[in-house]
Amino acid sequence: MVKIGNIELGSFPLLLAPMEDVSDPPFRAVCKANGADLMYTEFISSEGLIRDAAKSVQKLDIFEYERPIGIQLFGSSIETMASCTEIATKAGPDLIDINYGCPVKQVACKGAGAALLQDIPKMVAMTSAVVKATHLPVTVKTRLGWDDSTKNIEDVAERLQDIGIQALTIHGRTRVQMYKGEADWRLISKVKENQRIKIPIFGNGDVDSPMKALEYRERYGVDGIMIGRAAIGYPWIFNEIKHFLATGTYLPAPTIQQRMDVCMAHLDFSIRWKGEHGGIVEMRRHYSNYFRGLGHFKPFRTRLVTSMSHEEIQGILMEIAQTYQTAFA
Repeated sequence: MVKIGNIELGSFPLLLAPMEDVSDPPFRAVCKANGADLMYTEFISSEGLIRDAAKSVQKLDIFEYERPIGIQLFGSSIETMASCTEIATKAGPDLIDINYGCPVKQVACKGAGAALLQDIPKMVAMTSAVVKATHLPVTVKTRLGWDDSTKNIEDVAERLQDIGIQALTIHGRTRVQMYKGEADWRLISKVKENQRIKIPIFGNGDVDSPMKALEYRERYGVDGIMIGRAAIGYPWIFNEIKHFLATGTYLPAPTIQQRMDVCMAHLDFSIRWKGEHGGIVEMRRHYSNYFRGLGHFKPFRTRLVTSMSHEEIQGILMEIAQTYQTAFA
């Protein structure tokens, strides 16, 4: 049984990665319904939370059916991170996660996210401050290092464990790599094999199929896997992996009706949460993924991403289901 503090996650948990502008409550809802064991909010700016910025505050929204759920924070100021941890704790999550892995310039160039990989003492001090600011378990998501010459994750893992984090997720790339190239899980495995490491170690990067999940579990010995981009438009991946790990057989691919039903549920929740305009605009990034692999889909996509009517989009989705009803039979 893998545990983070007192949170039981099963024998080999599958985590949904926190993804900016993706991992909102509507997206988390469809992933939870399809087997995600632990989820996180989109990452939340500590500065934005302190300023009471509407976008940051809205990201604190969590729902009972999502549990266990973590709130992920990022920032460049130790004091601000401690203060926003207190605010996030009051929102009632099951844990607090710190983002030391985001590679994008808007974050890293401001001294947050993966930038802390260039200043390990500050990372340690910041993590210690967050641990002291909450009664909840604190976890960390990070990368192998800043670049190929500073892959210091083995040392980082020990130091963060020593100051009280209760789980560590490692993305198998450096910051310089961004999301390019193949994720290197060998260092993740070395962290897991370290006799000093007692906390759960989760691997992240490139797991996009049940077969690869099994291969990575057996080869690298991690306690669980975090899945990000592979779940966008395909929340079924969690249950598909679980079924394959348990039986060695594949679940049938989702039918076109199932794709339409889940996409519709996602759209409906998005509109309830953000209002009709905001919810419709937010969903535009997801349609191509829900219907990936359908031939001659472009005209439907064009209609979906230009419509501003909930009723009209529902009609288009039903038309898609009728048109491609045998595509995944």
